[in-house]
Amino acid sequence: MKEIKNDGFIKSRIKEAASILRRGGLVAFPTETVYGLGARVSNRSAVRRIFEVKGRPHDNPLIVHIASSDQLSSLVSAIPPVAKRLIALFWPGPLTLVFKRREEVSSLVSAGLDTIAIRSPDHPIAQALLGELNEAIAAPSANRSGRPSPTSCQHVARELGKTVDFILDGGPCRVGLESTVLDLTKNPPCLLRPGAITAERLRSVIGDLGTIGSEPARSPGMRHRHYAPDFKVILVPPRDLQTAMGQLLNPKKRLGVLCRHKGPKPAGLAYYRQFEGSAALYARNLFSSFYEAEAAKVEVLLVEDVKRQGFGAAIMDRLERAAGREMYITTLCEDQ
Repeated sequence: MKEIKNDGFIKSRIKEAASILRRGGLVAFPTETVYGLGARVSNRSAVRRIFEVKGRPHDNPLIVHIASSDQLSSLVSAIPPVAKRLIALFWPGPLTLVFKRREEVSSLVSAGLDTIAIRSPDHPIAQALLGELNEAIAAPSANRSGRPSPTSCQHVARELGKTVDFILDGGPCRVGLESTVLDLTKNPPCLLRPGAITAERLRSVIGDLGTIGSEPARSPGMRHRHYAPDFKVILVPPRDLQTAMGQLLNPKKRLGVLCRHKGPKPAGLAYYRQFEGSAALYARNLFSSFYEAEAAKVEVLLVEDVKRQGFGAAIMDRLERAAGREMYITTLCEDQ
């Protein structure tokens, strides 16, 4: 994690943001994953306002952000040995761990459950804010519920406008997808949401991972539709992308394309963006591309899928939720 340079303006903004949080306000701030909409965990009315501003269902838990594991004991009833191993390797970083919650911690942050989801963000501004406040911050993504997560302060302003009291600008997010969520109250620990800390990396540290059961969701993004832009998302295997563009290109319908591999770009597209390289690069730009496509008034976006391995599992999780169901070009053509 990089340190903040000796920038008086940034430090004054962080102090102002901490002051607003102490007064019960809401502050949007950058993390390495996405921008969060934060309130002090100890302020029930401020936490309640997060749900109101986002239009978030009250059965959808929040993630609590802390500066370091030193603050865990005030929030959780026990820290299992497996947590200590994971924290040593992955904190600060894009890994959220689910623990049993201390009774005195407000149940608002965990949707009434006896658990609490916690992480330590790997971003200098987030860390500086947590240090200045010296308290835990409850912070889901800083967007309207169900929408693509914001990866820049401009996305936050577009999504929430004046309903958020303060926005800390930390530039584009480095990871671009929400954190991995691992439930440590299960044996073996259960992967609730894939992210940059992949299932393969977790297994190399702790062994087997459990599967999600039918109990109430202990993590954001498990039941309600998420990451959905204001257009139809169609997933396309790489080998079918050129054919799909030809089939759906229509002067009466604004078509966009998001892909990883180079190929002929047909005339008449409303939006086209290509990221040649790693899955991490694709993930970093996924949500920002959704916002760009909306600005271009796209009605249908063809999105090239990826292999479900490593970081690709997280990308496909977000894409399928954005589409609402597993919709591929063959399904769309049959429907038409």
